[in-house]
Amino acid sequence: MPRNSWVKQGQPGINELKLGYESFEYNRPFRLESGFELPGYRLAYTAHGRLNPEADNAVWVFHALTANSDPLEWWPGLVGPGKLFDPSDYYIICVNMPGSCYGSLGPLDPAPHKPGPWYHDFPFFSIRDMVRAYRPLRHFLGVRGIRAGIGGSMGGQQLLEWAVEEPDLFDYIFPLATNAVHSPWGVAFNTSQRMSIEADGTWKENRADAGIEGMKAARATALLSYRHYGTYGQAQQRSPSFPYGSGGWDGAASYQRYQGEKLANRFNAFSYYVLSQSMDSHDVGRNRGSVQAALAAIRAKTLVIGIESDILFPLFEQQFLATHIAGAAYKSIESVFGHDGFLLEFEALSTLIGPFLRKEKIIHSSLSSI
Repeated sequence: MPRNSWVKQGQPGINELKLGYESFEYNRPFRLESGFELPGYRLAYTAHGRLNPEADNAVWVFHALTANSDPLEWWPGLVGPGKLFDPSDYYIICVNMPGSCYGSLGPLDPAPHKPGPWYHDFPFFSIRDMVRAYRPLRHFLGVRGIRAGIGGSMGGQQLLEWAVEEPDLFDYIFPLATNAVHSPWGVAFNTSQRMSIEADGTWKENRADAGIEGMKAARATALLSYRHYGTYGQAQQRSPSFPYGSGGWDGAASYQRYQGEKLANRFNAFSYYVLSQSMDSHDVGRNRGSVQAALAAIRAKTLVIGIESDILFPLFEQQFLATHIAGAAYKSIESVFGHDGFLLEFEALSTLIGPFLRKEKIIHSSLSSI
């Protein structure tokens, strides 16, 4: 397949990343949980390493809300040469979520039913819709079994959903800082962020940068849930001249504005809005009897990991997963980074996950030699 360039769907001329992705086109009707039928869709994905002759050495990485499909960029401490997930050992796949702006079908793509982009008419993708959209790609890539699946936050929600949908697909799963059902607390944070976008006077306009100022405020709200009281206390101290220095923007105040601007330079409000709605839809128990029954269907060897300072996905949500997934293990790690610890605590995560993968590698090698 041809190698494409990362180009942000949104404001022209910004965020042309020095990355690449492969593009998968599914040209058959695809029905969403809502009943809406797409004539087809496109997924951007990256693949590092090679598929082995048995086609079972894949590691499927699921990214979180605003990331792209290349974990070597945003998870360099876990994925890459010499890291826990080394392309010389594994065929590492990551897909950009539908609705995002890094190559997969998104709100700024041309709509089939009207001139111009989808904009506000972009169809709703549930977490379940997303993983069902990944199945044709898996078959296209020739992946028979997935050695390990790993994802944090919204990525972990996708991982759990797929492990329930296809219980025999994964050998190991590593859900990080995630849950079985997106909580009212999480929905409240996401709704507050969407309200910020809706309050932007440009939001109802059909243009690529509509709602961008509102998205900056939304991102600032999100950071309060991603980080922790101690994170700000350690890293965002105000100067002695506060509030008179730097125009009154100092320390945490400056940091919040910086984070809003930073996201606006690489994302758009339409994708942010619809992806947060997708996150709110997460419920592995929907139409499956109960959440407990759905989790009980998972057969993969499971290690659930939580972040002790996480206020968005508290530890009891990961403990619930471990309790109801047969044979699952549970571990927590300390971090000053709150929820974002799953993206930053590379050493701690590698120390916990590594033994599971080494054991699998030894068993697999032993079986191959018989």
